Amino acid sequence: MASDQPDKRKRSNLPLDTFGDFQYRQALAEEMLPMIGRLYRNNVHLMLYGKPLVNLSVSEIMQAHRFVREAENNELSEFETYQVITSLISLELGPSEVDIGIIAAAYLFDDKKMTMEEFVINSIKELIGKKGSVLEDAQDVVLFGFGRIGRLLARLLVEDSGGGDNLRLRAIVVRKSGKGDLIKRANLLRTDSVHGPFKGTVRVEENNEQLIINGSEVKIIYGDKPDSIDYSSYGIKKALLIDNTGVWRDKKGLERHLKNKGIDKVLLTAPVKGKLKNIVHGINNETVGSKDNILGAASCTTNAIVPVLKVLNDEFGIISGHIETVHAYT
Repeated sequence: MASDQPDKRKRSNLPLDTFGDFQYRQALAEEMLPMIGRLYRNNVHLMLYGKPLVNLSVSEIMQAHRFVREAENNELSEFETYQVITSLISLELGPSEVDIGIIAAAYLFDDKKMTMEEFVINSIKELIGKKGSVLEDAQDVVLFGFGRIGRLLARLLVEDSGGGDNLRLRAIVVRKSGKGDLIKRANLLRTDSVHGPFKGTVRVEENNEQLIINGSEVKIIYGDKPDSIDYSSYGIKKALLIDNTGVWRDKKGLERHLKNKGIDKVLLTAPVKGKLKNIVHGINNETVGSKDNILGAASCTTNAIVPVLKVLNDEFGIISGHIETVHAYT
C-alpha cells in the first residue's frame, strides 16, 4: 500500500541510521536558535518558506523543514539551512526578511559552481554592508482600544520589535471596567482561541497602571474620548495611533485624535469613509503621501481577496466574477 508520507528527500546519501540522523539534525536546529535570535535583534528576520523562525522551538524548526516538501516536492534538510544561517551570521546585513528555505532549495538545484557561502552572498548581495535600523528613530505607537484586534496588534508589535528601534508600543487606551481590570486584560492578551498562547511574557504593574510585555513598558491609559488625552505627558511623541474600536470612521471623528499632544498620524483598522484613503499593502500603498495623516486599513474581506485578485488579473485577466465570503473569525 502506498505511503501517505512519501520520502521526498533528494539527497543521494540518505542515512542508514535514521535515529542518529535525527539526533544530528536536532543538534543543528539547536545551534540555529541563538543565531536566529542574534540576527533578529539586528533587524534581520529569518523565514523558512514564509514561516518566521524567531521564537520557534527546536521541534517547530524541524517540523517547518518537513513542510517544505509540499512546496518543493523535496524535504529540505537542516544540513542545508544550517549552512545558510552560518553564512548569514558573518555578514553585516541591512534590515530585511531573508528566506533561508528558498535560498537552500535554490542551491540544491544549482549547478554547484559556487560554494554554499558564495551562493548565499550572491543571493543577498544588495543587503550586505547596510546594517542599521529601518527608521532613524523608533516610532512610538498607541493602540486606541484593546478588543481582540487590539490584542492581536499588541502581539504583533511586541513579537516583531527586533532590536527595539522600529515600531514601539508605548500605550493602550481602554475604558475602565472595574476591579482587576489590568489582570483581566493581561490574561486576554496571553491567550487567543485561534492564534494560541502569546509567545512571550506579560507582567502586570497595577500601581503604575502598565503592562510589561516582553520587557517593554506599555502604559494603560483610561479614557473613552478620542480628543481628551495628553500623550506627551507620558513621554510619547510623534506617535502613530491605531484606532481599533471602529467607533469613528470619518475624517471628522478620526481627526479628533490629532488634537492630542503626542499624536502625528492615525490608522483605522477598518474601512474609512468619505475621501480618506483605504490602503491594502502591495496594492495601493504607493498612493500614501507625506501629508496623509489619517488612513484606513480597509476591511478584512478586502485584505483577504484583493491581493489574490490582483495576481489573477495581472497574470490572466478577469472579465467578471462573484465573491462569496463567510466571516467566521479573524
